[in-house]
Amino acid sequence: MAFAENEGVRLYWDDEGNGAPLLLIMGLGRASNAWHRMRPLLSERYRTIAFDNRGVGRSDAPAGPYTIGQMASDAAAVLRAAGVNAAHVLGLSMGGMIAQEFALKYPSKVRSLILGCTSPGGAEAVRAEEAVQQILTAPHSDAEEFAAALRPFAYDSTTPAQRIEEDMVARRKWLPAPEAYSAQLQAIRAWEGYSRIAEIRAPTLVIHGENDRMIPVANAKLIAAQIPSAKLVLLAKASHIFGTDQTEAANAAILDFLGAQATRKKERLAPV
Repeated sequence: MAFAENEGVRLYWDDEGNGAPLLLIMGLGRASNAWHRMRPLLSERYRTIAFDNRGVGRSDAPAGPYTIGQMASDAAAVLRAAGVNAAHVLGLSMGGMIAQEFALKYPSKVRSLILGCTSPGGAEAVRAEEAVQQILTAPHSDAEEFAAALRPFAYDSTTPAQRIEEDMVARRKWLPAPEAYSAQLQAIRAWEGYSRIAEIRAPTLVIHGENDRMIPVANAKLIAAQIPSAKLVLLAKASHIFGTDQTEAANAAILDFLGAQATRKKERLAPV
């Protein structure tokens, strides 16, 4: 069991596979085991490095509120602990916000950037419908009721119930304390990236479910329009947790993008 430390906070991390490093950053209230569908295939070609954000899983849960900047700094600490100077970075939802901030704060550490089901933050971001806002911000002591309330907004209507339940089994293992969940949520609500992400120069893939009701797909289009030369992929029959709704299509898009980065690197290094 490996831990990094940042600002006195211990952060759990692990790695799987071999190859170029790929840092995986998960979203609100979810531990690193939430990568259970996507990570096995990614690890066949890359050294995947996953960690628990502060406040969840086996990482410490200091008093909040947290900031996205703090969590980007946590990600940098994990890379240092893993002995990695630069990695491909994949973030989902809140993890995509952390990934954007990471790319802004540590540009030399980012080989490429993959932003999934996320938002640029700030006034320009397109908010979810009121029902989602109420569920996310209401006090919740019963994790099962909370998950059930979010289910219609997080998953596509075509996704089999068994696949959703498999996700819930993984989620139940590392449920965050309400205070830590709230601290992460406050970080999301306070973060603004839209006015700055045009500064990102890393090759970028923006990937989003067309039917996402938690972070509307319009946010993906905003991000892709702001980041120079960003590639936009929209997944049909997929909502917020597109890795469950469309596992094969999501992995294929991500691996195609990462493979293209390797090809470009070889072309740059080839003798003239």
